[in-house]
Amino acid sequence: MYNFEYQNPVKIIFGKGEISKVGMNIPEGSKILLTYGGGSIFSNGVYNQVKASIKDFEVLEFGGIEPNPHYETLMKAVEVVKKENITFLLAVGGGSVIDGTKFIAAAALFKKGDPWQILAKNALVEDAIPIGSVLTLPATGSEMNSGSVVTRIETTEKLAFMSPKVMPMFSILDPEVIFSLPDKQVANGIVDAFVHVIEQYLTFPVNSPIQDRFAESILTTLIEEGPKVLVNRNDYDAAANLMWSATLALNGLIGVGVPQDWATHMIGHELTAYHGIDHARTLAIVLPGVMHIKREQKKDKILQLGERVWGITKGTTDERIDLTIQKTVEFFESVGIPTRLPDYGVTTETIDTICNRFRKRGYKVGEKANIGPVEMRLILEDRL
Repeated sequence: MYNFEYQNPVKIIFGKGEISKVGMNIPEGSKILLTYGGGSIFSNGVYNQVKASIKDFEVLEFGGIEPNPHYETLMKAVEVVKKENITFLLAVGGGSVIDGTKFIAAAALFKKGDPWQILAKNALVEDAIPIGSVLTLPATGSEMNSGSVVTRIETTEKLAFMSPKVMPMFSILDPEVIFSLPDKQVANGIVDAFVHVIEQYLTFPVNSPIQDRFAESILTTLIEEGPKVLVNRNDYDAAANLMWSATLALNGLIGVGVPQDWATHMIGHELTAYHGIDHARTLAIVLPGVMHIKREQKKDKILQLGERVWGITKGTTDERIDLTIQKTVEFFESVGIPTRLPDYGVTTETIDTICNRFRKRGYKVGEKANIGPVEMRLILEDRL
């Protein structure tokens, strides 16, 4: 196991009715900008619960943050923050709203030119406006980590940044918000969380049994509990287990001391940037290709995944690897997520575009930084 440092300052407030505690966790005298997405918080009652809890604060609102939040939209919010001297940001929504709010928090205090440099050039985030969140869709884990992903429509780019400065002060997780979610969003959340775990697990062994077992327990829980939520949206226990699994999948704990991949995400981001495909669905497309093309490099961990998660113990090494990939694909498709490029109308022209973009960027991805344009082409062509 590698050396590591781990600190997670996010206060998690979990359970039924806990949205009422928003106000008591915001610093007294704060001027709040309430951020949200397309408006589902109005129909599911979350907005009214939040507003009741923060009635003693001065509150402005900024809605319309998109799935895969747009840089152009977020910069409008930055203007509001500066003009109105906002001192606290409250994100109410799923991962996209929280990600977008993190960027707003950093960009509003960025003093070294264009805030896009935070994403494009890894410019240091020296300060950020404090954030709190009320999670309405379990998926990304953004409620308990330092990461944010933003899309710039003008340049068809989807890029990420990480900074401890944008970790939420608190996040409220009420599983009852899942009750009103459509199947598509629940399915996306299941797959998103699943692949988050895989990116930190499916690399190569470094004698880290605790992290491995944590990761496998999250994967197993998602496999068991996710379908229950799809069958019965009002199953509170299953909803709670799904929500907590998605948070634990990317709060940093299972990734400490181990190599991490993230090639599936990096390639998947391009599919979203060019075609607007839901983030989780891009992961379901790309991951099987990564597993197949890098089957030798990832052999030990694929076999371990097959045995411990899918119960695959018989056959040759290649047969077990093939069956592990097949079981993973079948799981994604069982919750309603197609896993091939033609399912989304993506052609070889897009593969050319993605490979050319990474050729120009001049860097490779993956746990061994050995996935470049050539390997990406093989990975994506495997999904045709």
